[in-house]
Amino acid sequence: MRGLFITGTDTNVGKTYVTSIILRELISAGVSTGVSKPACSGAVIDGDTCRWPDLEILSAAAQVTDIDLICSQRYRAPLAPPVAARQEGRQVDLKAMKANLLAWSTRAEVVIVEGVGGLLCPLTSQESAADFAGWTGFPLIIVARLGLGTINHTLLTIEAARHRNLAIAGIVLNDGDGLSETPAGQSNYDELTARTDIPVLGVVGLGSQTACLRDGETPARIDWSELAASRDV
Repeated sequence: MRGLFITGTDTNVGKTYVTSIILRELISAGVSTGVSKPACSGAVIDGDTCRWPDLEILSAAAQVTDIDLICSQRYRAPLAPPVAARQEGRQVDLKAMKANLLAWSTRAEVVIVEGVGGLLCPLTSQESAADFAGWTGFPLIIVARLGLGTINHTLLTIEAARHRNLAIAGIVLNDGDGLSETPAGQSNYDELTARTDIPVLGVVGLGSQTACLRDGETPARIDWSELAASRDV
């Protein structure tokens, strides 16, 4: 399979948002595309009904009606999966997570995997999101929030990924909080470009449903399919 693993510098940095943009662009380009998320925590609960907004966003972007195809390990509490699972008297099933991804092998040319939290977020009692990324062999897309603190968080994520020999395809800055006009927001792109050899693919503007902007101004033409790597899993 060919694919990309979408990780973040923290939780709530916009992984799902950026993943949905990538999915739409690939599908618009005529690429058969699947999406998988090892686990999803944090449900909206209405009586006996649970819904996971992140999975709804991914399913709409990927044009998939059955969220079980995307993620089978779903938990109510907005906590790391093994912690959320324990609250429900359950145990995270790593085999089921892998099976979810492998099910796309005959369905799609490219699979986009959205990780859980940051790269070292616990995925099971022993494995982290980074371990799952390593198993897939897919190169990382690192999503970072535009604003103060991003330089440190992004460089730390790069260092952790390289320590584990994980390939990195690029960085996407997400302006989810509308900080593009702040001093930090204006300098993030240039500072990261100067401090790492990992390409900063672009900045996703607030409310954007289209391609990244290369420097916050110039539309970037990113070939996500080309960035995806082949790997037997």
